[in-house]
Amino acid sequence: MGGFPSSVLFACNFNTVRSPIAESIMKKLFGHIVYVDSAGVRRGILDPFGVAVMAEIGIDLAGHRPKTFDDLLDSSYDLIISLAPEAHHRAIEMTRTMACEVEYWNTLDPTIIQGNRETRIDAYRALRDGLTRKITARFSAGPPPVV
Repeated sequence: MGGFPSSVLFACNFNTVRSPIAESIMKKLFGHIVYVDSAGVRRGILDPFGVAVMAEIGIDLAGHRPKTFDDLLDSSYDLIISLAPEAHHRAIEMTRTMACEVEYWNTLDPTIIQGNRETRIDAYRALRDGLTRKITARFSAGPPPVV
């Protein structure tokens, strides 16, 4: 992709954990210069562990309302980053007739991790930190992030 995108969509299965976390990180780092949104293949319910791990780094995710691709007000993006195989297929279908780059970032779904509360929340922290690293690396050639 040439240059920094003006709009980015993060997509996953339910828009309840991975894509809203990625959206909020991208907004914190680059929201002053790029339009960022997220969607899921199906609608879900916002995950409280996701809200908790984002609060740890000063991002309030509690107001996020999960939405589907069909709920998007705008379907024109420069870049769609899918975080789950099903979302990747949906993104490719959506962009067949538009000039939009689609990237797939294979991302573990922390909701599948079993164990005690600390084990489970550690999986969400790993997701958050991994997405922060990927977003920073992917967009580091663009304008500097807001600190």
